[in-house]
Amino acid sequence: MHLPRRLMTFILMLILIAESGSGTGAVDTAVVAEQEKPILIFQVISDVHLVTESAVKKLRNSLHDLQVAAPKSEALIINGDLGNGREVDYAALRHIMHNEDHPKLVYYTIGNHEFYKAWYSHGDRWSMDSFPNGETDTASIGRFLQLIGEKKVYYDRWIKGYHFIMLGSEHYRQIESNIGEDAYLSEEQLAWLDSKLAEDKPNSRPVFLFLHQPLPQTVSGTYAANYRGVVQHKQLKDILTKHPNVMLFTGHTHRELKLPDRIVHRPFATINSSSVFEPWTSNDKPIPASQGSSEGLVVEVYKDHVQIRGRDFRNRKWIVSANSMIK
Repeated sequence: MHLPRRLMTFILMLILIAESGSGTGAVDTAVVAEQEKPILIFQVISDVHLVTESAVKKLRNSLHDLQVAAPKSEALIINGDLGNGREVDYAALRHIMHNEDHPKLVYYTIGNHEFYKAWYSHGDRWSMDSFPNGETDTASIGRFLQLIGEKKVYYDRWIKGYHFIMLGSEHYRQIESNIGEDAYLSEEQLAWLDSKLAEDKPNSRPVFLFLHQPLPQTVSGTYAANYRGVVQHKQLKDILTKHPNVMLFTGHTHRELKLPDRIVHRPFATINSSSVFEPWTSNDKPIPASQGSSEGLVVEVYKDHVQIRGRDFRNRKWIVSANSMIK
């Protein structure tokens, strides 16, 4: 006898509850979701920091693992802090992406570390005292744009009818010292974002938005009194508040995925993607290098919800506590 899909899913849920033995009625939503084929799958990683051999190995390992864990992914988004903005860092990234398997579609956002060439002297030595060492933020952005083949650090794409929007900082400390490590979004970029979001019907399909730095008072690592994240955070929040169907993916804080506030709704969703290179604990300290920790996300899009699954690249397994459903 052929049973309707919805009925089969309901029966499976009852079986899972009965077999759990917990008495709480809790169901692993990831298991249930797997009974329905996702419309779209994509991968999100960030903070790869390709300045050491260890970082190179971790990025390679993450790509290998994602190919096994989510082989049908349509796209990979690397959400900032690719290296330290030097030609050698971009060369390392290009070499890896040329030689490793990954989804055909790869999109990047610019992180604060893409401006870090300004901290190196002409002998390629770290030199804070001589900042900016002849480097301009225009030059830093230019190298990033060469990588992505775009005219601006912000751009958008449509994948299977879903809107993907990439944002990015347009200035660094050379222009104004109090920018610090925060993202600087020009009025032009904010107006462009507002117009792009207007292309999507309110409360319709989710819109996937990517910015390296998270807004204050959102995900883990953004609650310090002096944390700002985005210079124009109030303007950005005002725009996004009009679009509760937005899902904003961010990096920067490196906070590991098992922490609370990995996903918050205010009213749009903000999602932390941890770090491939060096996840941090809630105590503002990196997990010891000896543990080799490395994390990222796999996102599965269904007709009526989005499943976000945390991935432990070192141990090649799902992070059960980092599986979340957003409707």
